[in-house]
Amino acid sequence: MDCLATVTAGIARRIARGGIDEQLDGGVGTNADGDGQKALDLIADDAYCAALAGTAVRFYASEEQETAVMLNPAGTLALAIDPLDGSSNIDANVSIGTIFGIYPAEATAEASFLRPGSELIAAGYAIYGPQCCLVASFGSGVLKWVLDPETAAWVLVGCGLTVAPSSSEFAINASNYRHWPAPVRAYVDDCVAGADGPRGQNFNMRWVASLVAETHRILTRGGVFLYPRDDRKGYAQGRLRLVYECAPIAFVITQGGGSATDGEQPILSRVPAHLHDRTPFVFGSSEKVARITAYHDLPERESSALFGKRGLFRS
Repeated sequence: MDCLATVTAGIARRIARGGIDEQLDGGVGTNADGDGQKALDLIADDAYCAALAGTAVRFYASEEQETAVMLNPAGTLALAIDPLDGSSNIDANVSIGTIFGIYPAEATAEASFLRPGSELIAAGYAIYGPQCCLVASFGSGVLKWVLDPETAAWVLVGCGLTVAPSSSEFAINASNYRHWPAPVRAYVDDCVAGADGPRGQNFNMRWVASLVAETHRILTRGGVFLYPRDDRKGYAQGRLRLVYECAPIAFVITQGGGSATDGEQPILSRVPAHLHDRTPFVFGSSEKVARITAYHDLPERESSALFGKRGLFRS
């Protein structure tokens, strides 16, 4: 953690000076999964990988690398990381971050990472925003540090962070409404109907397009985040990565008393098929996540009828 915190502080300084010393938002190609990479994606990946060499980390698995990297054959840990989450927001000066999860290392990289998230021993994220914060759990609650800009030291400011049990906010990219499965559309329709609908209250919709920013807001004041599977090409299994995005976030959220699922099953019970496996992702206040699961549990015929009666986004 000391090494992760040191690199994170260095990245925070580079982000704060972005555009002065270097351009961090320039396109530099695509990663192993075909997603566009920004300069900062590679800067962050290189920084974490180099700094962790020679530490207790045996295997390093990153969104930016096709396969896991052996860092220390004698190491006892396996680190899964998204070095720079939300890089499409770099040029807009919107909060971006880093996500990480730590497993006990096994004999091979596959055995170390292709396992349920319930076997994580630690996970967390850094958020580069008005404050640079580091949030982590070691399996017994959630801790929060803030990077002091005057001393460059991490200051512990919160212990036992919890997800509010209820909230009037939900986060989803509504532009994809027509592609969602019926249970998701029905849930969102009920939220949009507000006080006049079956929920009997008004809601606000949020969407930052930065998983770390969404997580930090929910951990701070509750709510729910949805990134469902949909019927677009390449989205049938969802879009977010299970190993180094969803499992670590799910670990933190559940340690904070919230819930995280793929819409139906707990994320922490999911076993990835490969390092860059994707999944639908729903997390946040437990009551809201449970309600979304209940919508998915409806028989297909009933779910379709439910959607057909509402469809508030339809023209």
